[in-house]
Amino acid sequence: MNKQNLYRIIESPHITEKTSSLSTNNNQVVFRVNKSATKNQIKKAVEELFSVSVTSVTTSISKGKTKRNKFGSYKRSDFKKAFVSLKQGDEIKFEGIS
Repeated sequence: MNKQNLYRIIESPHITEKTSSLSTNNNQVVFRVNKSATKNQIKKAVEELFSVSVTSVTTSISKGKTKRNKFGSYKRSDFKKAFVSLKQGDEIKFEGIS
């Protein structure tokens, strides 16, 4: 796979308080991924981009919320999350992300 396809599979890291506790306790990292990506594609992409060993991948689809403001209501987009478990001793650092 070339780098361009890898970046299409993995869109961005999903960083929240819950995911940061997962990374410290369970050695897991959470990414937002393309909705059509499979677990094998996600595993290969993470291993090639970050040079780590992946033990398992779990995915879930988060449904977008319906929000309202003074102009009316709208729906946020649905997205897919991948929970990537890393081999003991491997870690991914996201420097400079706020």
